[in-house]
Amino acid sequence: MKILVTGGAGFVGSNLVDSLLETEHRVSVIDNLSTGKKEYINKKTKFYCADILDDINFIFKKEKPEIVIHAAAQVMLRESIKNPIHDAKTNILGTLNVLEACRKNNVKKIIYTSTGGARVGEPEYLPVDEKHPINPSSPYGISKHTAEHYIQMYTQLYGLEHLIFCFGNVYGPRDDSKTGRVISTLIEKMINGESPTIYGDGNQTRDFIYVSDLAKFITNSLEKNPKHKLFHLANGVQVSVNEIFNELKRLLDFKGKANYVEAIKGEIRDIVLDTTLAQKELGWKPKHYLNQGLKETVKYFKNIRK
Repeated sequence: MKILVTGGAGFVGSNLVDSLLETEHRVSVIDNLSTGKKEYINKKTKFYCADILDDINFIFKKEKPEIVIHAAAQVMLRESIKNPIHDAKTNILGTLNVLEACRKNNVKKIIYTSTGGARVGEPEYLPVDEKHPINPSSPYGISKHTAEHYIQMYTQLYGLEHLIFCFGNVYGPRDDSKTGRVISTLIEKMINGESPTIYGDGNQTRDFIYVSDLAKFITNSLEKNPKHKLFHLANGVQVSVNEIFNELKRLLDFKGKANYVEAIKGEIRDIVLDTTLAQKELGWKPKHYLNQGLKETVKYFKNIRK
């Protein structure tokens, strides 16, 4: 099957591309390399260095994808607070540009990678299911959720099939601390012998998910047509930042302490996702427990330092 992946040189996107190629799909990639890296691009793909805000119609015409996996995004919540216009341009207008290219070139389906926590805002109840009220507390959460509405509209108006996967806090190989994701940020500081910064008291909780679990699951879900079209994907386990820090201290034999600073406005306090719907309709079952995933991630960061 011909598949085009936007953001295919990034953290989640490049892992997705590798998984797709393992199952012998023909894959093309669009990435502007703003956060993605050339070394993450699988040599078996056709790579286009382009921004999703650019004229990408010619790429679609040439590659003729049957399915588009839209993983390109401005993913940094803190950056969205500093520069909400850039965030909206990339995540809303960029998505519209991708959707228009899909419509004009008879793409069958778009699969969109969204966020499970930021789009919801501070939860009214836990675990958060797909019916939870949406009240984003950051520009990032607003832009990612707004794009979902456009995708749903393109199904209604133009018949473009879709699936939307809302992730927990993704971690694993190829993550970059520049994105602000907590696990990669902690590891990079600690592996360099530096004290990491924890925003707030560290008791805030997240629901972590290993990147290869997502990549393989999405690969296996390409042609499925479930009743529902939006699903939460996570481990369904609530873990505090302090617990992550302490486990990484043990794995890295780190003797230092964390620096605790004021919490960032716009970041939610607690989140854990209910994945029952994905389990029932798509067979979602993560393979990596957190301690196993952390070991693999630490191993990766140690190896890239050699």
